[in-house]
Amino acid sequence: MVISGRVPLLLLFGVVAVVLRPSAGTVVLWLVAVTLLVGTDLLLAPSTATAGLHRRPPGTVRLGYPAESVVTVANDGHRTLRLEVRDAWQPTAGATDNRHRLSVPAGDRRLLRTSLRPWRRGDLRAYGVTVRSWGPLHLAAKQHTYDVPGTVRSLPPFESRKHLPSRLAQLRELDGRAAVRIRGAGTEFDSLREYVRGDDVRSIDWRASARTPHVVVRTWQPERDRRVVLVLDTSRTAAARVGGADGVPRLDAAMDAALLLAALASRAGDRIDFVAGDRRIRARLRAAGARDIAARLQESMADLEPVIAEADWDALAGAVQGFGKQRALVVLLTPAEPSAIQQGLLPVLPALTRHHRVVIASVRDPELNRLADERGTVDDVYDAAAAEQEIRRRDWTTDVLSRLAVYVVDADAERLPPALADHYLTLKAQGLL
Repeated sequence: MVISGRVPLLLLFGVVAVVLRPSAGTVVLWLVAVTLLVGTDLLLAPSTATAGLHRRPPGTVRLGYPAESVVTVANDGHRTLRLEVRDAWQPTAGATDNRHRLSVPAGDRRLLRTSLRPWRRGDLRAYGVTVRSWGPLHLAAKQHTYDVPGTVRSLPPFESRKHLPSRLAQLRELDGRAAVRIRGAGTEFDSLREYVRGDDVRSIDWRASARTPHVVVRTWQPERDRRVVLVLDTSRTAAARVGGADGVPRLDAAMDAALLLAALASRAGDRIDFVAGDRRIRARLRAAGARDIAARLQESMADLEPVIAEADWDALAGAVQGFGKQRALVVLLTPAEPSAIQQGLLPVLPALTRHHRVVIASVRDPELNRLADERGTVDDVYDAAAAEQEIRRRDWTTDVLSRLAVYVVDADAERLPPALADHYLTLKAQGLL
């Protein structure tokens, strides 16, 4: 049962009666009269059980983008329903305008639309639908909360997809080179054609030329059907936010870079494998050359959250080896934190570099450079010294990794995805995958 604001007003009007006839009996009579009105209104209120509720599945949405929850309210009774309905969701679903007032005639139905804007990844669930049925005097209402299941799946936003058209244009240009496509070990033979002035004489096929009246050259195409293995670190170092309090977690920035690289590599004809983990493997996907690789990766990444624990790089390296022994481009999406690299990753790198080409994609915090540049006060000088020391440690770590034949792409959250994609295209052009 719920009472409206009209009940306190009725009780307040009783002051007039008490002033006109000041006695205890007047107070009692007024209270009894108000109670009878409220009770009668409650008895006349239609039951909430006559309201049939059904929710349409909201489906999936990218993090930070709008979605909509639609609940159908049907009147299965014989009286008009005057309802207040609240469609409750967990806070991270970002539900707004979820309280509705409506009148549903007998045998009719209404649609209630609630706007959602998730600000957390994963499956976000509805808590229930609360229905209030008011009496004709609008003094009292019957209320009940019904369990109407609903889930909206919030996926990584893939903001870096804006860089995909320009990288695909570079890839088409790479594929479309005519006579002298990139030569050397690792490139794939495409076809033979007649020699024209300007062709590289090293591409002449002398055996084929001997069987024809013209000189014939070989054409080459960029490597295809190569393997790209994405390894996403979900340990404690991925939980930090970069770019200040309003910045993004490193994990989300690494996901964005992985999605762009996967979409680009799949268009280039390469096979994509994905593994994520910390102390244990959290997600694994063998997507091969699927065209919808970005969508499949988003589904796999949706439930991933940083774990406050150290990464078990032995387990992650074992997962990489479990995809097969064929040579691959292994991209480790992990922060280049000196302590974490030295203690956990360095011991397993030789085993990876022995069979694969390894690249580390690290999300750099721009606050380091800002702190290093500000030296206006004594406190700023101490902060700058600490920042400079951290930058030198990172540079030293990068130098050590380069000696192990590991390339490091270290950039802030916004620049990391295109930088990693550009490095992939460079390797593709040079035939080094």
